Amino acid sequence: MERRGISVMYAINVCLLVAATALAFVANSALAHGDEDHSLDAKKPAGTAPTSAASGTSSTPGTPAALQRLADGSLFVPKSVQRQLGVRTQPVRIGDLAATVELNGKVIADPNSGGRVQASVAGSVMPGPKGMPTAGRKVVKGELLAWLRPVASAIELGNQRAQLAELEAQLAIADGRVKRVEQLEGAVPQKEIDSARIERDALQKRRAFVSASIDSAERLLAPGAGVISASHHLVAGQIVDAREVLFEIVDPERLAVEALAYDAGIGASLISASALAEQTALKLDYVGGGRQLREQALPLLFRIVSANSMVAVGQPVKVMVRTAHEIKGAAMPRSALTKVGAGETAVWVHTEAERFVARKVRIQALDATNVAIIDGLHERDRVVIVGAGLLSQVR
Repeated sequence: MERRGISVMYAINVCLLVAATALAFVANSALAHGDEDHSLDAKKPAGTAPTSAASGTSSTPGTPAALQRLADGSLFVPKSVQRQLGVRTQPVRIGDLAATVELNGKVIADPNSGGRVQASVAGSVMPGPKGMPTAGRKVVKGELLAWLRPVASAIELGNQRAQLAELEAQLAIADGRVKRVEQLEGAVPQKEIDSARIERDALQKRRAFVSASIDSAERLLAPGAGVISASHHLVAGQIVDAREVLFEIVDPERLAVEALAYDAGIGASLISASALAEQTALKLDYVGGGRQLREQALPLLFRIVSANSMVAVGQPVKVMVRTAHEIKGAAMPRSALTKVGAGETAVWVHTEAERFVARKVRIQALDATNVAIIDGLHERDRVVIVGAGLLSQVR
């Protein structure tokens, strides 16, 4: 009887232990949900900034929401994401700006530097003291680049040798005559002696010239200092025609830009100029313009004054010429521009602390690095000037 009572008490204790364990598990499950109240989730208005749960980020309190494009096309960008993207803005100040005309141009070599080496006659190219010149090699003015050995047909070569033999015979006769008259000096007039000597000297020079033309080579010298920009793939022994371009020499520190202006009076109102070669901005100095139409336009010449300008001869550029005329607009760097829709130009405006709106604008070039926004913005709007391209990639 006593043993049965002990068994009943043991069973009761086991049941109490199981019940306590079950209650602890239920309590832990409830606390693991974060003790959040979701009763008001259905009452949130549409179009509000996304929360951390909607954006798929961590649900830990204090975690900012991720950037997202809203239904109206604007962007929600948290402050932390703005710092990560390096977004910078600039206020809009509308005022009078110098009107700019955009011209098409190309980079050319400065006419006062460098030069071109051409073959004066048909011949064979032979290497100089430093070998065959190659593109990129630095040269100095007057340096021997190569030799040009003229080539002639068998008939021409035969005629030259026959002329040389005839001159040698005439020279032998003239030399003998000089010796005879010199022996009779005092008996013959001095003018006959001088005439014989002059005739002999002239024949000697003629023979030297003809002899040199048979087996000689022309020196090809560098007309200016710089680097060889083109060698036209010449190799030793290559036969070239007369007037063929062999080497082109360009001084990379002295380059120019030639632009075509369709307004004949643009040179009179020009204030300053700059150029844009892909993403490289060039500062230009106006040299002058022609007075004869070419392709229905006047050529204008500018000298590149930017240091270490990484451009090549023949490269097309956009030349921005600032004139004395004025326009109304806001000056902005080109980095603020982006493309929206069907390739339309727009900028991102910082309307609220974490909201950005794309505005379509009309622009006009100011210089190589800035543009004038003449329509689409208001005074004191804050425009994104750094990071606009990254904002446009948000989908």
